[in-house]
Amino acid sequence: MSEQERERSRSESYGRDAVKNSRSQSTSLREVYGVMFRNSLIREMNFQLNFLLWILVEILWFMGQIVFIEVVFSYVGAIGGWTKWEVVLLIGTHQLIGQLFQAFFYMNLANLPELVRTGKMDFMLLLPVDTQFMVSLKQFGMDNVINAFVGAGFVTFALWKMALVPTLAQLLLYAVAVCCGIMIHYSIMLVFAASSFWMVRSQGLIYGYYSLFNIGRYPDTIYRGAFKLVFSWLVPVIIVANIPSRLLIHAAENPWPIMLQLIAATLLMVGATRLMWNSALRHYSSASS
Repeated sequence: MSEQERERSRSESYGRDAVKNSRSQSTSLREVYGVMFRNSLIREMNFQLNFLLWILVEILWFMGQIVFIEVVFSYVGAIGGWTKWEVVLLIGTHQLIGQLFQAFFYMNLANLPELVRTGKMDFMLLLPVDTQFMVSLKQFGMDNVINAFVGAGFVTFALWKMALVPTLAQLLLYAVAVCCGIMIHYSIMLVFAASSFWMVRSQGLIYGYYSLFNIGRYPDTIYRGAFKLVFSWLVPVIIVANIPSRLLIHAAENPWPIMLQLIAATLLMVGATRLMWNSALRHYSSASS
């Protein structure tokens, strides 16, 4: 065998090994998440009353938002060009995205400052899987998933009241936009939580997440100037629920300009927070050091 053939054979072998390792790591992450998911469900079922009470509280809070909208629209015909049922659809989308984010990520990220303060982060760093993956997805909230269905129900009801029937392509775009919205909220919350690597006690920032998140439940047309620019691009909470809602409400318009804005904002946020996470880990001082 010539030297060139041996080199080609060696390159192909390296390529096969890289693919095999990538598949093995992907399988490992799925298995790890499967175990954590089962443990979360078992924990939820051990505290069934607490589980049911949280569902009731969230449903009552959401119904309060609908009553508020009903009162507002008894005095005005539209808000920033949005009709009553368009705003209901927006709030339903906001609820859907927020509850899915909380189901998968919120509880875990909210616990990150405590992991850093007590030194339990050491154990996370010793695990043979990506630390950000473990910190972000350790627990799962089933009650939030059920509340997300309430939001989806209001979206469906609002579409029915407006006599809108989305096509399959529109529903797929909406689903992708919802996933982008979840990732934007995850990225923002991770920035707040990861600040604990520098300030240790950052619970105040984490609680401030709710105030920031609520900016996105109102029509984007009510915001102006620098505020809208900052919260549409730098901290893009305004577009999280507005763009998915627009995809269903204005189905006749070209969806790609706003969809590309949402995708670009998502990629920028996820990439920036990954860099921040790596920087935070380098800054971390072990409890034993």
